[in-house]
Amino acid sequence: MKRSINLSVVVAVALLQGCATAPAPKTTPASDDARAYFEVLRSDFNAGKIRILNQVMKLTVAEADTFWPIYRQYEKELAGVGDRKLTLMREFIARHNAGTLDRENSQGMAVQWLQNVQDRLDLWKKYHRQISAAVSPIRAAQFLQIENQVAIFVDLNIASEMPLVDSAVERKP
Repeated sequence: MKRSINLSVVVAVALLQGCATAPAPKTTPASDDARAYFEVLRSDFNAGKIRILNQVMKLTVAEADTFWPIYRQYEKELAGVGDRKLTLMREFIARHNAGTLDRENSQGMAVQWLQNVQDRLDLWKKYHRQISAAVSPIRAAQFLQIENQVAIFVDLNIASEMPLVDSAVERKP
């Protein structure tokens, strides 16, 4: 039994993964409203994340002056990781819904998915080092803890909307 996915929910959750506002791709009039909606969601989510960072980290003025420019650059890079994840999710959902998921494209998407997970991990490592050196190791640990918790929340929401790969794909000649 195929499970049809509400792509807009998955897209919204994926867009939240990279909360910085990425350059908007060229859109058609029909997709302009959806893109605007997702940008509002992304902005609201980012504002909530910043509130959490402020509440947990309680940065001094000097720390904030150093931390926030680094964080803004991190969010820009995270948006790129999120955009690549969204592209992969769209492909998976389209193939799943069309019944065209096969061994070959399943393997390719698995490799891309693992690379996306590694890209996020590499980003965390990079910015942990930068924040640790520029602000302090404690602040870097707080940043990492918050980012990990937010990522878990986002990943759980995405996972709850994604269909399982049908084992019938393996049995096809």
